[in-house]
Amino acid sequence: MAYDDLRSFLRALDREGDLKRVKAEVDPHLEVGEIVDRVNKAGGPALLFENVKGSAMPLAMNVFGTDRRLLKALGLRSYDEISEKIGGLVKPELPQGFVGLREAFGKLGSMAHVPPRKVKEAPVQEVVLTGEDVDLDQLPALFTWPEDGGSFFNLGLTHTKHPETGVRNLGLYRLQRHDRRTIGMHWQIHKDSRNHYQVAARRGEKLPVAIAFGAPPAVTYAATAPLPGDIDEYLFAGFVQGRRVEMVDCKTVPLQVPAAAEVVIEGWLEPGKTLPEGPFGDHTGFYTPQEPFPALTIDCVTMRRRPLLQSIVVGRPPTEDGPLGRATERFFLPLLKIIIPDIVDYHLPESGGFHNCAIVSIDKKYPKHAQKVMHAIWGAHMMSLTKLIVVVDADCDVHDLHEVSWRALGNTDYARDLTVVEGPVDHLDHASYQQFWGGKAGIDATAKWPEEGYTRDGGWPRMVMSDPETADRVTKRWKEYGL
Repeated sequence: MAYDDLRSFLRALDREGDLKRVKAEVDPHLEVGEIVDRVNKAGGPALLFENVKGSAMPLAMNVFGTDRRLLKALGLRSYDEISEKIGGLVKPELPQGFVGLREAFGKLGSMAHVPPRKVKEAPVQEVVLTGEDVDLDQLPALFTWPEDGGSFFNLGLTHTKHPETGVRNLGLYRLQRHDRRTIGMHWQIHKDSRNHYQVAARRGEKLPVAIAFGAPPAVTYAATAPLPGDIDEYLFAGFVQGRRVEMVDCKTVPLQVPAAAEVVIEGWLEPGKTLPEGPFGDHTGFYTPQEPFPALTIDCVTMRRRPLLQSIVVGRPPTEDGPLGRATERFFLPLLKIIIPDIVDYHLPESGGFHNCAIVSIDKKYPKHAQKVMHAIWGAHMMSLTKLIVVVDADCDVHDLHEVSWRALGNTDYARDLTVVEGPVDHLDHASYQQFWGGKAGIDATAKWPEEGYTRDGGWPRMVMSDPETADRVTKRWKEYGL
């Protein structure tokens, strides 16, 4: 089972020796970031800084820094476990006979118990601060990289709702602390919360916002997942953890937050109120420039009696983003296959920031099948931001980058096999010559057919492979060789 809250998960890691308590005083200005980045890149433990300069609040870092820890937090043996569960729910076949009917009811039952459940009292509201008692300087925000524009909260789960439809959104955005009561909201152009803000501004209304820190692990993961706007992140979190997430009404805004969170800040966004935000050393590995973003005034802070804060360090990969991105890659394969059934498997390399590059395998069935898949990906929700698509045959392991490179780099004619288009790119993309759109490429690294213009004598050559009988005999005699 997934863990009900952050602190119970940290206790479990502590018992297993996978949590290091740092009792020495650490400075959130550069020092914490340097420590965490080194530990993460070395595959080290989760960290609990118990003595953060300027704050009485402990700081949990690198909590999801390995695949093992993230899987443990979500109560999974492998990422494919949820992928298979999702695949079972979305299969379009009608049930056949009694067994099929029972399976269909089982699927419905597995969804019935996961919508969030409202509670009246919550640990996160044991302490309530309002007005002049609100002081964000008491929360340990991180100044991570030398050219950052200020101190940031990097793992605050932002809650908003559409002013007209009432549909809520849970998102993860960096939050710059401007002063003791003001937070900068880094809402990128493609994000649902930005749309909520724009609708409210058009109506001349303030937008209520609540930001939760230290939420249950499944909720934190759900905030990172690129779900379509009409899918409730709390339904998805309940599905992942196998039980309903408990929610509580906020004290000063008409929103709900996870009852088991550690800290929640509440406020209202005034239409048109912005402040310069950034620069920030982002997950791209580069600094994103300063831009004006909405500035949120905090009216209320609620917390547990002895709260702790959770954050992450982003920068040049690998970082803690890695396990979160790999989880999303595996979880969403069945959903991507519904939109593009041609796909056998796919891989989003961490070195490409997960969204910049997609390696896709297909069971090629007709000429230019690879190009059809490329354009389908560029039209699929947030996959539209993909800058490079490499399409390989089904016998290629998309997770083996050496194998993929061999096929893409040495077995293509770029005059024919390279597709170049223009389209939307991520808000944070610095390589495009103008913001928000730029060039994209698709590489057809599949074996080419005569119908595609490959008419050389003998057709596409066969790959060099060992003789199966000889390979089996060598395997059996391997110890005899003394190697």
